[in-house]
Amino acid sequence: MNVTALIAEDEGPQRRALARLLTKAWPELRIVAECANGTAAIAALEAQRPTIAFLDIRMAGKSGIEVAQQAHPSTQVVFTTAYDQHAVHAFELGAIDYILKPVTSERLMATLSRLRARLAQISKAAETPDPPLAPQIPRLSWITASIGNQMKFIPVEDVLFFQAHASCTRVVTTEEDTIIRTPLCELVKRLDPDTFWQIHRSTIVQLGAIKAVRRNELGKLEIELRGSGEVLPVSQSFHHRFRGM
Repeated sequence: MNVTALIAEDEGPQRRALARLLTKAWPELRIVAECANGTAAIAALEAQRPTIAFLDIRMAGKSGIEVAQQAHPSTQVVFTTAYDQHAVHAFELGAIDYILKPVTSERLMATLSRLRARLAQISKAAETPDPPLAPQIPRLSWITASIGNQMKFIPVEDVLFFQAHASCTRVVTTEEDTIIRTPLCELVKRLDPDTFWQIHRSTIVQLGAIKAVRRNELGKLEIELRGSGEVLPVSQSFHHRFRGM
């Protein structure tokens, strides 16, 4: 990983001293800008997009706090200052560390250890990104059915069950029993799985419509529905849904 750094410090001797300490402690780190004020630091941030920015809080032009607010989210910020009253604000801005001046080699090494750990974590996350989220398929609210010479809109919550019928689907409510051209395998993708359960490769039932679940004389599960005289079989592969009921 190519790690770069910006140093913003309005005191020349302290700026150069920090650069020397960094070069000694982290030889692979490339210092791409050394700025004497906040205005120059903001310009360098935009031009160089450094991995790390070491910012003095009290500087001419713009303060280190103002500079940090302009930094790209990928830039890790470390504040250096002679005053500790800014510590809370610094960490609120997401700074990885806060070093009181004069900067010592021991204190800087602790900061660099924290920086290396953070950068390693970021690098690992970039190598193994989260899988992309599958696009959400909109849930069905209405079923459109042709009944005679009419087009009827049936609210999904009124449907007792859906049943495969050749390449089409039978839709049953307490008042209607109709056929729609949408196959069952397409409907199941758009029905709320907390409301509609598939109980057979050819049948999807509304949970709220179930009156009773029982075993027939062969020991197989059957469902009796409210508002319908039909009894629907539950295939063996879906028996687990009704354990404990």
